[in-house]
Amino acid sequence: MTVKRLESAVEAELVTRVRRAGGVAEKVTVLGARGFFDRLIVLPGGRVVFCEVKRPSGGILSQHQILRADRYRRLGAVTCVIRNSADIDALLSS
Repeated sequence: MTVKRLESAVEAELVTRVRRAGGVAEKVTVLGARGFFDRLIVLPGGRVVFCEVKRPSGGILSQHQILRADRYRRLGAVTCVIRNSADIDALLSS
């Protein structure tokens, strides 16, 4: 039997690991802004990353989320989608 990981479990791991790395992973709610990122990550050295968290399988970005991430990247911001531990590894190692 395969155990499905929930988005909340991935998000909890992200918050814990960012904190252990000396950073913060703030939960973000922006009123009137559909598709805003789940977490604003600030890592040591001043690296700021806008993160969307999705469950490992079946987690799909909405059109609003895709457009917002594209817009932020065009402005020079760093964005990422976190679906699993490997994605967290990549975020923390880059």
